[in-house]
Amino acid sequence: MGDLRVRSGEVELAVRVRGKGHRPTVVLVHGYPDTGAMWDEVAERLAERFRVVVYDVRGAGASSAPSDPLDYGLDVLMGDLEAVLDGVGADEPVHLVGHDWGSVQGWEAVIGDRVRRRIASFTSISGPDRRHLAQWAREAVRSGPRGVAEVVGQARRSVYIPVLMTPKVGEAAAGVLAAGFPRLMGLREGAAPRSGHPAKTLARDARNGLGLYRANVGRRASRSGGRRSGPVRAAGAAAEGRTDVPVQLIVPVKDRYGSQSLLLSARGRVDRLYVRRAPAGHWVARSHPDLVARWVAEFVEHIDGGPETASLSHARAAAEPGKDFGGDLVVVTGAGSGIGRATAHAFAAEGARVVVADIDEGAAKRTVHEIAAAGGEAHAYRVDVTDAEAMEQFADHVRDSLGVPDVVVNNAGIAMAGSLLDTSEEDWARMRAINVDGMYRGCRLFGRQMVERGEGGHIVNVSSMVAYLPNPELPAYGATKAAVLQMTECFRLDMDRYGIGVSAICPGAIDTPITGRTRFVGMAPGVDGELRERMGRAVQRRGFPPEKVARAVLRAVKQDTPVAYVAAEARLGRVLSRVSPTANRAIGRIGRRAGDRFLSGLRGRDA
Repeated sequence: MGDLRVRSGEVELAVRVRGKGHRPTVVLVHGYPDTGAMWDEVAERLAERFRVVVYDVRGAGASSAPSDPLDYGLDVLMGDLEAVLDGVGADEPVHLVGHDWGSVQGWEAVIGDRVRRRIASFTSISGPDRRHLAQWAREAVRSGPRGVAEVVGQARRSVYIPVLMTPKVGEAAAGVLAAGFPRLMGLREGAAPRSGHPAKTLARDARNGLGLYRANVGRRASRSGGRRSGPVRAAGAAAEGRTDVPVQLIVPVKDRYGSQSLLLSARGRVDRLYVRRAPAGHWVARSHPDLVARWVAEFVEHIDGGPETASLSHARAAAEPGKDFGGDLVVVTGAGSGIGRATAHAFAAEGARVVVADIDEGAAKRTVHEIAAAGGEAHAYRVDVTDAEAMEQFADHVRDSLGVPDVVVNNAGIAMAGSLLDTSEEDWARMRAINVDGMYRGCRLFGRQMVERGEGGHIVNVSSMVAYLPNPELPAYGATKAAVLQMTECFRLDMDRYGIGVSAICPGAIDTPITGRTRFVGMAPGVDGELRERMGRAVQRRGFPPEKVARAVLRAVKQDTPVAYVAAEARLGRVLSRVSPTANRAIGRIGRRAGDRFLSGLRGRDA
């Protein structure tokens, strides 16, 4: 380990070097309002395999500040990076890792021509390039209302920026930030303050760092990044934010300051891009240093000539534009038909590898063939979710042959109608075994795998609107779906500590084969069949296909939605259950009377 000071213009930069000099060099650049000590945990882990260089940027920590409080432009910061590389004797291209404003600097380094040829790879964490940001905003606004909402949402996340840029107001805000920063790290980021971070110089650093915003936000990006070293590309490439340097994006899915959509704005603009999603907040390097160090090391070793691991291959697939689940492994139960089949297709269309599980092996294989015909990847597996041992074997098979799933959709279920008085012990046990026990096993077995992997994930449980809408004809089905909804809510709180999302989907009346398989207990065989036919025709007239539910599933995973209500009747029923439970019960009574009259008519006709 060695400490040195490097001069860049009028400032002196404090630099710390770890590891042995003959190893590949990794340079870590921090953001606002941090110092290089933010990287300590990651640097210690990387130093076992690389030479690691960390420095305090100008105005932070042990580095001096410029006399001009606005002397923080990206061209000046590129000069600082050059000075550090020269000072540590970096004759070979280095691997750059940047967080927050350190990532913004990294993008300038790999897009501009000034130091690009001195960079072998770049890992970006929570700091998009400003050109990418502008392009993302324009494209989102042009895409329609949903895109406009994304831009507005990001503007709300970034409301602090104009505050920091305003004279005097920014200085006051920096003081407030410095006072509350330790608490912020502990409560919101899961990274308790420790020696060195936050730094003792935090109040001064926060004030000096205002220059980063005031010198760069709203300024036009230079085409080349200042003085050049190495071949010059066409000016248009830099202006568009394109680079041929391999880039790894580490996207913290709980980042409070940048939406996933924005942080992924480099997709389509980098020749070799890899995307990783971390189950963490903005300061992921503090809260999950093992994960960050492992991903950086894996990426660096591959760029230096090592093999592309399966994990990196999936990260490369995730970088494809329009493939939000590219490279992800998704398990869907009950995927032979209906909502499960539509969900498997939807995930495959967005680049996921899908495990199609169903008790009907033939149906599972048909879904797999359909996905393959559309150019996707899917694997069929026959499993009975009521069989505990079979589910254990299924979960082990998926992990050992394909890896730990990124998303699990527990969809397998059955429906049954009729009075609770006519529901036998066997009927009740079967309903519970499939609808509740099957969900429980999917959550427990795959949730445990996700926790052990430590890279987050998402679990979706398919419930129903009858979970909160009392229906005298669906007591057993409604009870099991209510259990699924409550189990999901509890499990979500449990898994939050591991960065694993859990969502419930509550569809309304959906046109799926489940209606044709619904058994009406307590009915004569002829009446039972006619009721199924009538219910099927009613659902078909409603015309709500399972593909819409599948889209809601994907949206719930992307947005980490706790509960998604699908179809107007499901949303209205939820509102009534909260605002007027009495009205909900009244609707149930009206439905019961109508059902009684209908059944009386059937019995009278058959008599």
